[in-house]
Amino acid sequence: MHSLKELYRIGKGPSSSHTIGPERACRLFAEENPEADHFRVCLYGSLAKTGDGHGTGRVIESVLKNVAVECDMVAECPHPNTMDLFAYKDDREIAHMRVYSVGGGAIQIEGRETVENGGVYHLNTMSDIRAYCQQKKIRLYDYVFESEDESLRAYLTEVWETMKEAVDRGVKQTGILPGGLEVERRAKILYNGSVPEESAEVRENRLVCAYAFAVSEENAGGGKIVTAPTCGACGVVPAVLKYAQERKGYTDEQIVNALATAGLIGNLIKTNASISGAECGCQAEIGSACCMATAALAELQGLTLGQIEYAAEVAMEHHLGLTCDPICGLVQIPCIERNAVAAMRAINAASLAFFLSDSRKISFDLVIQTMYETGKDIRRPYRETAEGGLAKLYKK
Repeated sequence: MHSLKELYRIGKGPSSSHTIGPERACRLFAEENPEADHFRVCLYGSLAKTGDGHGTGRVIESVLKNVAVECDMVAECPHPNTMDLFAYKDDREIAHMRVYSVGGGAIQIEGRETVENGGVYHLNTMSDIRAYCQQKKIRLYDYVFESEDESLRAYLTEVWETMKEAVDRGVKQTGILPGGLEVERRAKILYNGSVPEESAEVRENRLVCAYAFAVSEENAGGGKIVTAPTCGACGVVPAVLKYAQERKGYTDEQIVNALATAGLIGNLIKTNASISGAECGCQAEIGSACCMATAALAELQGLTLGQIEYAAEVAMEHHLGLTCDPICGLVQIPCIERNAVAAMRAINAASLAFFLSDSRKISFDLVIQTMYETGKDIRRPYRETAEGGLAKLYKK
């Protein structure tokens, strides 16, 4: 597995696969071909079908000079987020690169070793990691910091600050999100919407949802967020951790440890399945984010390794089969609300794990495998193409 720096990426929304990944590919291609006088980029699969709503063309044009962007809706490619980049000089093609945007801003280049940092974890399954940690009597975050270099703690501190800033900005914003759907920002309404004699349960739901809406709306508006593990699911982890810190007074150091635990869970999913909505549906994005958030919360609460695994398993199991059907290809409907619902589900999963982990039958490794196979079985119109589900049936 690769470094958590490749999972938690700080960048601008609205989509890690459709904006952050293509932007990285274009910058790399431009650096490799400084003599080129113009470029052509052809998008395939989900990049072609929802790239307009996600802003793919805009980010490509912001990086490559004199670029023509084309969309091929028909061609079959090895990955649903595929792009071909061509460089020209004096009307002669001088370079070509095929790139797969595999989720969370990560890219793979056909015919090359992965662009990401090399593997830093010697174990790639939850069962092996749990056994290793139990044998050494360490926590999951200890294994993370043992495996990574010393700069990770500082990076995760920056990640946490960025998450908090996104929440703080988002709960103050009003107005309409870009894209043409006329979606109103609602985080501020939720944040300020207390009622007389509000119960503790209602307040928790309201604030957790407000924080999830805040970050998700910042993402939809092109603001600075952290992929956790993707842009489309970026509101879940910050919402749960922000509320937990406010309610229980956890230190930033404890939150960083929780982010390390959450990142390990996300890394296992990314390595053994997928975090790409175009590849496996929204279960791969929101489901993974819910797993990460509940594992982080369980870590903060001091739950055992078995309880943390159970919480993550519950979180994914009850997102299995969730389709990715963004209306107009925008990361707005149903994406923003899904972040809020998943944040509340993460809290519930941690609570359930506290009581029932000893009776569990399904391992986290098994539910990851199940999610991946389920994702492959989901029909293509329901995997981030804006051709099925709400995206098909919704009429302005």
